[in-house]
Amino acid sequence: MENQDLLQERRVSPLLDLVSEIKSLKQKLNAVILAHYYQESEIQDLADFIGDSLQLSQQAEKTDADVIVFAGVHFMAETAKILNPGKQVLLPDLNAGCSLAEGCPAELLQKFRDRYPGHILISYINCSAAVKAISDIICTSSNAVKIVNQIPEDQGIIFAPDRNLGRYVMKMSGRKMVLWEGACIVHETFSEKKILRLRLGNPDALLIAHPECEEPVLEKADFIGSTSGLLNYVTTSEATEFIVATEPGIIHQMELKNPSKKFIPAPPESGCSCNECPYMKLNTLEKLYLCMRDRKPEITMEEEVRIRALKPLKRMLEMSK
Repeated sequence: MENQDLLQERRVSPLLDLVSEIKSLKQKLNAVILAHYYQESEIQDLADFIGDSLQLSQQAEKTDADVIVFAGVHFMAETAKILNPGKQVLLPDLNAGCSLAEGCPAELLQKFRDRYPGHILISYINCSAAVKAISDIICTSSNAVKIVNQIPEDQGIIFAPDRNLGRYVMKMSGRKMVLWEGACIVHETFSEKKILRLRLGNPDALLIAHPECEEPVLEKADFIGSTSGLLNYVTTSEATEFIVATEPGIIHQMELKNPSKKFIPAPPESGCSCNECPYMKLNTLEKLYLCMRDRKPEITMEEEVRIRALKPLKRMLEMSK
């Protein structure tokens, strides 16, 4: 009976104007809605700020809101909590995880690190708070090369958890690094053959790719950049057609900023919608409303873990200036 009552409480009337209700709750709670570029377009349109991982971290650090509603995935909301221990951080769906974070447990990464004494650990922000807590510096795809370039040349580096981003950083920086063998399930699905076929059918289109893509795709790309980097590139480029090799949620912002340009999502290997992040898409407008109405699910963590995770995050933010 309890479960039935709970289900009833969580039901939302189809007649409810969710957009209006969310706006009202935002004022009532003094809340800010942060959304990643990979969220559904209707959530992006409601957000106070839309960005990639670095931009969202910077925004979370300086917000004066009492409640941070994070329309993204778990590690992003955790990052907001690490930076804002006194604020309530809400995530519409606690199951919105990340394949990179899940594939890199802190205890296994620590054992891996122990094999390379004297090395520092730079962890891509797509990792758990526990991994951040054992890291020396955090990075994002926007600032990874910049951060590695600031490390003394005689300092050994372990880079985790994304091997594709790590290889790209090594190529761009000229630095050797020890890589943890992790990968993003979305960026690994893009088919090199299908992209080449798509280029033949769209000879004027430029291929733009996120550095989490595999090397064969990156080698064919006309431009490689973070999510925000891709958005900036298509906005300033004189080209009018682009094949976009990253999660297609970013195309909404690309189209809003460039209504006269054409954006083609890069195809995955199979006929599925595997180029869409299944974790990001767990968040819906209804769940966004419910988490604000009920003020849960809430992100919490042990204070000792938060304090240790804060140090490498702060180093990233300082080194990104």
